[in-house]
Amino acid sequence: MEENRLSSISKADSDEKVGEFWDSHDFTEFDTNAPDADFEVTCTIPVTLELLGEIEKQAAKRGVKVDELVNLWLQQKLDEEAA
Repeated sequence: MEENRLSSISKADSDEKVGEFWDSHDFTEFDTNAPDADFEVTCTIPVTLELLGEIEKQAAKRGVKVDELVNLWLQQKLDEEAA
């Protein structure tokens, strides 16, 4: 950080002090004009090619995307286990 220059939020005068500030603060404490962000979290789970092929056939048969069908089936199984 340039000498004699303060960080706009933390008012820290060094990179180290800026880091220390953000270690104990959250951006949302200072969020006044930032727009809300929409995002989706995805993950990858390996399955055998044979199983994926069968899931793809079932999804095509039902006219839905593979991920929609897998999510539906997983939710149904979780609902069954909870009952």
